[in-house]
Amino acid sequence: MDQVGLYPVLFTSVALFMIGAAGVLSRRNALIVLMCIELMLNSVNLAFVGFARHLGQADGHVFAIFVMAVAAAEAAVGLALVILLFRHKASVDLENFTMLKG
Repeated sequence: MDQVGLYPVLFTSVALFMIGAAGVLSRRNALIVLMCIELMLNSVNLAFVGFARHLGQADGHVFAIFVMAVAAAEAAVGLALVILLFRHKASVDLENFTMLKG
């Protein structure tokens, strides 16, 4: 079975990260921003697993599992904030987050 090399994996990872970063910087909808952050985290996971497979070690897989756990917690907290924002302002536009300023 043929294996994919390291460079195509890293190229795909960088492309996914750039798409996610562009989405975070250009969108105003909080749900879209959260999805773009998840896309960025998944691209980092892809790089971790690609390097781990290339080097023949399991460290990258362990870090990827850790990142998935952090991403699940981030999604839960982020969605709770979005629900509270929608209940308070009836919108999920990020411009409404000015109420959090101290």
